[in-house]
Amino acid sequence: MKIQVKVKPEVTLTVFSTLANYAGDQPGWFAKLIKDKFNIKLNIIASNLAGGQQKIATMMASGDLGDIVVGLGGRDYTDAIKAGMLLDWKKDGYGKDIVKYASKALDANSKQFGNGPSEGADMTFGPMLRWDLYQKLGKPEIKTLDDYLKVVKQMQQLSPKSDSGKPTYGFSLWSDWDSNYSMNAKVTAQMFGYAEGDSFNNSDLILTKAGEAKWQGMLDDNSYYMQGLKFFFEANKMGLLDPDSLTQKYSDANNKYKDGQVLFAQFPFVSNIYNSPEHTSAGKGFQFVPFADEQMFSSGFSPYGGQRIWSIGAKTKYPDRVMQFLNWLYTPEGIEESNYGPKGLIWDIKDGKPTLTDFGYKAIVNSVNMPGEYGGGLYKDGTNSINNTTIALSMTNPETGEPYDYTLWSSFLNHNPDPVVKSWRDTMGSMTMKDYVVKHNQVLVQPAYFNGQPPASEPSDIKQKHGEVGKVIKEYSWKMMFSKDDNDFNSLKQQMISKAKGLGYDDVVKWEADQYEKTVATALKK
Repeated sequence: MKIQVKVKPEVTLTVFSTLANYAGDQPGWFAKLIKDKFNIKLNIIASNLAGGQQKIATMMASGDLGDIVVGLGGRDYTDAIKAGMLLDWKKDGYGKDIVKYASKALDANSKQFGNGPSEGADMTFGPMLRWDLYQKLGKPEIKTLDDYLKVVKQMQQLSPKSDSGKPTYGFSLWSDWDSNYSMNAKVTAQMFGYAEGDSFNNSDLILTKAGEAKWQGMLDDNSYYMQGLKFFFEANKMGLLDPDSLTQKYSDANNKYKDGQVLFAQFPFVSNIYNSPEHTSAGKGFQFVPFADEQMFSSGFSPYGGQRIWSIGAKTKYPDRVMQFLNWLYTPEGIEESNYGPKGLIWDIKDGKPTLTDFGYKAIVNSVNMPGEYGGGLYKDGTNSINNTTIALSMTNPETGEPYDYTLWSSFLNHNPDPVVKSWRDTMGSMTMKDYVVKHNQVLVQPAYFNGQPPASEPSDIKQKHGEVGKVIKEYSWKMMFSKDDNDFNSLKQQMISKAKGLGYDDVVKWEADQYEKTVATALKK
């Protein structure tokens, strides 16, 4: 007698994400993967592509946040809980695999709402240089951040045109990732071990140091943010700053990197797009080139999770189907497949260890077409568009004993390194960027923090001042970077500080610093 297996009806789950860079129906191989496994489709609403905070407010006002809510944190998250807009999915036995693989994060979330870098082979931040051009210059020593200006100028003179014949620049920035400041200028702080906020409190106008109870206001005279603005101003004076920076989006800058139009990057993930097999086989590509006094910031591992929270909308009609999907995302199989693609096609297990298949190696680095039975289309266009993680990829997969991150698999690290990677390894004496910064003590790791309480919410007056101050800082930061001369730069700097203070900058910074001192800083002083 043949047993009939009941197939659950197809459903479309709405994913409201503050992190996604794509809106619409999930396409390609990931869509096919979850359709085959769960008979579900995903429709993604990306707030940052539809009005940002205003879109969040509109969704909150409607009383319906969709089936899956991704990345809602801070006050928005606590407000949604108080309004009964998020499901308490710990009831009725939901989340068995989430509990199994992330129990401490769940415990922290219910109460409040590592000791090593958590990144993979690459760190989050650079600096990254065109390695081939840097070699041609004789690999000059770079002691300080400002030393890059001279080196990058010489690289521009060596390569004044991109692959398509367009003028090259040292730096190309974008403004669509800005919040209350210029994101690109802020990254300067992360090359000195500082970051915005403190990873626990709802703050971003103070910079705090990883592992030490030190902070600085964003607009302090010699803060790393102000140094970042000065750095890009100097770059612009030297003809190194892409004039499109103010108006372009990340996707525009990304295309310029792909074309070889930009010679420096603050993030490995931005410059890696240039490192195609076509380029690297010819010896051209980006690699990490640190400056002598760099202390790279790393968020480290936190067993308590982070602010990019996975939630379920209280009005979902399909809580069981949602939890089936979310549970899978926390399993070893779900982590690997949702990040890299179908097992057997993109990756597989050989002798108990993970490895990319021959097709997988091509798919990961190239825009190859997926077979029709796996959803078709370009591999890169079918990747998981939710843009949020569950378990950190650099953590160990208990089923293989190796990290989830394929760039850390022993099979990948030893698989035919291209000429650029081989040259970098021979020169730097390290297998990966992460190996190098750890070995040379050039990384500062932010310790995990948890006190069993939620972070404080901004009082209404502070929240209002925060928004107004942020607009001024962002506007004047871009004006300063594109100042016509030193006098103009200094004048705009004073205008920015004066206007920001007039709108309550000092009050916002004091409130943020007070929260930091009462929580994270106190823990660091023990």
